[in-house]
Amino acid sequence: MILVSGFGFLIYSVKPLTTPPLLIRGGALLLQGQPQPIPKDILITAGKIDQIRDPGQPLPSGVTELPAKGLLISPPFVESHIHLDSALIDAGRCINQSGTLFEGIEKWREIKKTLTIESILERAEETLRRQAEQGVLFVRSHADVSESRLVPLKALLQLRERVKSWTTLQIVAFPQDGLYGHPDQLDRMEESLKLGADVVGGIPHYELTREDGVNSVHKIFDLANKYDRLIDVHCDEVDDPQSRFLEVMAACAIRAGNGPRVTASHTTAFGSYENAYANKLLGFLQHANINFVANPLINIVLQGRADTYPKRRGVTRVKELWQGGHNVSLGYDCIMDPWYALGTGNMLDAAHMAVHVCQMMGQSEIDACYDMVTWNAAKTLNLGEAYGIEEGREANLVLLDAPNRFEAIRTRAKPRHVISRGHVLCQTTAVNTAWP
Repeated sequence: MILVSGFGFLIYSVKPLTTPPLLIRGGALLLQGQPQPIPKDILITAGKIDQIRDPGQPLPSGVTELPAKGLLISPPFVESHIHLDSALIDAGRCINQSGTLFEGIEKWREIKKTLTIESILERAEETLRRQAEQGVLFVRSHADVSESRLVPLKALLQLRERVKSWTTLQIVAFPQDGLYGHPDQLDRMEESLKLGADVVGGIPHYELTREDGVNSVHKIFDLANKYDRLIDVHCDEVDDPQSRFLEVMAACAIRAGNGPRVTASHTTAFGSYENAYANKLLGFLQHANINFVANPLINIVLQGRADTYPKRRGVTRVKELWQGGHNVSLGYDCIMDPWYALGTGNMLDAAHMAVHVCQMMGQSEIDACYDMVTWNAAKTLNLGEAYGIEEGREANLVLLDAPNRFEAIRTRAKPRHVISRGHVLCQTTAVNTAWP
């Protein structure tokens, strides 16, 4: 069966038992830690990477050849922070006139009262398909569990099962209105985890008091320990230099010893801290070993709204965290919703914006921004051996019309082929412009 999407890509549904081995031939393989791609062929058998072969070897019998000359063979892109429950909401309902985080929250508060499981499923699956067309095969989505019926969570749990044959969806139980914003919210959080949410979320800077914010972080760590879950907190997503919940997260992670399973998302206030405190915090973070997600597309829009000039950039200290050896990844965050009316879901958009906003224009810095939407993001999602191009692993990869990381980001190259679970999921033809 072939499905044609609205973006002109072809999405294939292929029965694994009838699919012959696939040889990707003539491409250049991008490996973690290698500055430049190397010529390699890849043999895929039964959905797994059977061999990574030197070019020029004879074509094995009984295989289907996929020519990849001039293409970059990369691991798939990883979306480490998105809100699928609000994605693709009708733009007329959600244009954010002030452009602020708080107007977006208020608009969403009204919209979510009208949500149905069916409406979320339709929009969220379409978003995942659009992202898959652009090489995204691993996604972490936040589901708003401050909605009393838990409709966003229940919809995304259904979606996780529906798409598991071609994409991996990880779900965060996210209390958009605060963990202590409603008397029943703690009960809803526990119910969400019992229903199957993968990650415990939070938003301490949106709690009613700083004390509530601190308590919410401690409670999040308690719940993660109780239910053996990962942690991903919307942390300090404000311009206020007095919003300092990242230090609380770091302290909790140090005490619990679970830093690699903990993610601090946004942390935009970190860009407003004066350097004496910021440097002290960077020292603590070396011991905490937590992950960071920056969302440059959305935060360059939402933050700094109260500034005249000079106007803050509105992102966390991405370059400094990266230089300090911290795991930093990038998220798209919002696509056509109350916080951000634009968006395509292409993770190279996020990498391209990070290059500019974070002033990461050196060659190694540009390469690092590519890594932030691939390997680093996979580490944030705690994917382990489920990710990466290695023999014996599941064959998930993309073939980009670019020679290297630099050109992939510069051109925001779309994949010519997307391979999911060893099968061709999507393909597109090159766009050629003719001058008569």
